[in-house]
Amino acid sequence: MNVKEIAQAIQEGSVSLGIELGSTRIKAVLITNDFKTIASGSYQWENQFENDVWTYALDQVWEGVRESYKQLAAEVESKYHTPLKKVDNIGISAMMHGYLAFSKDDELLVPFRTWRNNITGPATDQLTELFGFNIPQRWCIAHLYQAILNQEEHVENLDFLTTLSGYVHWQLTGKKVLGIGDASGAFPIDETQGDYNERFMEAFSQLEEVQKYSWDLHDVFPKVLKAGEDAGKLTDKGAKLLDPSGNLQGGSRMAPPEGDAGTGMIATNSIRKRTGNISVGTSAFAMVVLDRPLQKLHREIDIVTTPAGTNVAMVHTDNCSSDIDAWAQIFQQFAERLGIQLSPEKLYETLFLDASKSDPDAGGLINYSYLSGEVITEVADGRPMFVRTINSEFNLANFVQSQLYGAFAPLAIGMDTLTEEEQIKLDVMIAHGGLFKTPVIAQQNLANALDIPISVMETAGEGGPWGMAVLAEYMTKAEEVTLEDFLDQEVFESPETMTLNPEPAGVKGYAKYLAQYQAALPAERIAGEKLKERRDT
Repeated sequence: MNVKEIAQAIQEGSVSLGIELGSTRIKAVLITNDFKTIASGSYQWENQFENDVWTYALDQVWEGVRESYKQLAAEVESKYHTPLKKVDNIGISAMMHGYLAFSKDDELLVPFRTWRNNITGPATDQLTELFGFNIPQRWCIAHLYQAILNQEEHVENLDFLTTLSGYVHWQLTGKKVLGIGDASGAFPIDETQGDYNERFMEAFSQLEEVQKYSWDLHDVFPKVLKAGEDAGKLTDKGAKLLDPSGNLQGGSRMAPPEGDAGTGMIATNSIRKRTGNISVGTSAFAMVVLDRPLQKLHREIDIVTTPAGTNVAMVHTDNCSSDIDAWAQIFQQFAERLGIQLSPEKLYETLFLDASKSDPDAGGLINYSYLSGEVITEVADGRPMFVRTINSEFNLANFVQSQLYGAFAPLAIGMDTLTEEEQIKLDVMIAHGGLFKTPVIAQQNLANALDIPISVMETAGEGGPWGMAVLAEYMTKAEEVTLEDFLDQEVFESPETMTLNPEPAGVKGYAKYLAQYQAALPAERIAGEKLKERRDT
């Protein structure tokens, strides 16, 4: 489309909006019906560690959503000289899992408990044994059962439990629903029924600790919807929540709210069986769409679904790029002391390109990127930690390489279970996330770490919110075509993709790094036990 055609589409409301609430950024993306991004807006935020819980304030949720939409609307008016008043389709996505519990009066009962909290160990152990199905610590049902085991008073008043995407969608539409991909992180899904697993629901309700409560789990959880199904419309009240200026009209079709894993699958066209993708950010996860059940239960592998409802094996790590970002800020501050102003893009590009000069094993330098605990490596309480010996090759290139290697280490350990124990064969995996904005370096490191070819699409840096916008646009075609065919035939008809194969020297070097990394994990565990969080006095 040219500028005139885009302006006409905006005036007619023939556009779709995707909003994703990620761990460090809330972003809004507006696309036309040819799936091209025409405007965007964003808002930076960070979780807070309060009373031993990782959380975000709900006031900040709305501040971020409004600010990202405001920036997007301003860009629309600036570039196309027309105000944004109508949007055909809207979709909300967010970081998956966690615990948002509400009373009958719609009162938040406890502060939002995010996916990052590893505080539900006893609950996950008991539920995994009860169901014969892996229940991760970050899932909604794990948080609920742990609150029951802890005899928390608020559980008595529970009326509705949802994820972050489900909460925002509820406020915009009045509908208590979840896309099936996000719902699969609330409670296990029965793939054949496209709904919560009824057998597991019944087993949970029969637990002695649960039976004393008057609520029913069927009523507490949101309704499950597949991609393309009716999830309500944007109310006038919801429109004001997005756009307090009053320009935006209600009535937009709303897509089922999804998790960031689901939007990552959409953005990389990885929802058919035997396809896979990797999303890299504050956390990281690898998704492999299954064509058969796994041979046995693995505590390091979650079973979730695509937005269309197909089972997916998910290797999820609670930590990835946050420590890289923290060190980048140190280098940024040093540059500023020298009077040098660097854009974030230039800073990361400079550091990553230097990593290309490193030794294959990062010179013996080891980095643990644990801002929180990590289930895969059995670290209960994480502490970022950099380790070297006196004869390590300590230079900038190796230091940056150790950061990249450390960010991918838990993912590599988890993926070994799929490729070695379960014999899942992957020809290639598609990766996306902010680390891939700098070409080649992070992509090659990931290929070497997993010993799998890694492809990156042109949308690699902005996959999630764009993927949600695509899911929103699918609302117009859902009755005509399956989601899989829609992506293949319309969205990714001729994608621009770059694939990098593992380098033998890099694979060997990473294996050496990972062996040292795993050998010193006890030190990381002890650091979490002994080094307590600083408390303001």
